[in-house]
Amino acid sequence: MLALSFVALALSACSVSAAASGFVAPPAELFSPLVAQKVLKTATAFPNPPQYPQYTDRVNGDWIWFTPDQWTTGFFPATLYAMYERTKLCTHSNAGDASQWLSLARTWSTGEVPLETNTGVGHDVGFLSFPFMDELTVTPNNETAVQAVNAFANHLAGRFSPIVGCTRSWDTSDPTDFQVIIDNMMNLEVLFASEKLTGNHTLRDIAISHADKTMANHIRPDGGSYHVVDYNSTTGAVIRQRTSQGYADNSTWSRGEAWGLYGFANMYKHTKKFDYLLTARRIATYFITNIPSDGVVPCPRPADSSAAMIAANGLLLLADQELSVFNFSGSAYYTNAAIKIVRDNTKLAWAPSWQSLLSNGTVNNPQHNNLTGIVYGDHYFITAGNELVSRGLASC
Repeated sequence: MLALSFVALALSACSVSAAASGFVAPPAELFSPLVAQKVLKTATAFPNPPQYPQYTDRVNGDWIWFTPDQWTTGFFPATLYAMYERTKLCTHSNAGDASQWLSLARTWSTGEVPLETNTGVGHDVGFLSFPFMDELTVTPNNETAVQAVNAFANHLAGRFSPIVGCTRSWDTSDPTDFQVIIDNMMNLEVLFASEKLTGNHTLRDIAISHADKTMANHIRPDGGSYHVVDYNSTTGAVIRQRTSQGYADNSTWSRGEAWGLYGFANMYKHTKKFDYLLTARRIATYFITNIPSDGVVPCPRPADSSAAMIAANGLLLLADQELSVFNFSGSAYYTNAAIKIVRDNTKLAWAPSWQSLLSNGTVNNPQHNNLTGIVYGDHYFITAGNELVSRGLASC
């Protein structure tokens, strides 16, 4: 603990300049006045009945709005909580008014409440839970948030098969086809959050089982990953390893790889199971070494700024976990890699005239839904900035 405290103090002492501390300088756009201005403009236009931004058009960068029952619905309310957090990190800055951000975050979260009992998003209830988990960091006993987290965790646990050892991702017309996508690593967080609230350790067991199976059957020896694994629901046998959004079955889809990176770093955070840390390292190595020379994260092509921002947050989380095993050089390496990814992809995708913060996101390349702003890309752009400020590696 003394060593960890020393590192934290050392990082905080570098708050004036990341470059002076040996780290890559973060892009100034992370803390542009446009961040608060654009997010606030969207937030104050909350439709009635509720709709949520998911991605923009490709020409003007205007948000396209969707009904609440979408897997992406939780990201904009969570972004408002991130802006609230930024006001705590960035006092006397252009981050905005804390009370306003918190009020807006709670208002936008209320549109999700009906989804606790009636939703079609399946395994992605974990993403829906994000703003409610954020609320619990503000008010730990907030009953609305407690109820939401527990409800979404129960939804996800209900999709678990002890035969397969995973939570089902996509529903299919063939009940024996049990499809699991690597994205589901991100949904496991809600199981740990609910375990903390209820003491139901079965939720932790489900998360560990799912992560173990994903580690065995999604992650290749080189750290690349399959997007989809089809299991036989009656035997648990692997039927096929393939892609849905990537280039080919034997390729690695960049956003899926980013979800996996973050997910396994997070599993190590919760369990301290060393295999998860090793897996996160392998995924990180694959991701970093396969970025093209211009630094732009592909989908494979065109770019996917959302995958870049998710991966950057995953690398920062991995950097934290390296500190827990006193791997200070590894922590610095992953931190630098994260900042470089944010910097290079912001250079490409920063879009001052768009309603989104970033352009050049890929929603679904096989469906030609690309070159857009994406709500989760913006969310992870803002949280990356917050994480760097909290480490003393950026200033507001």
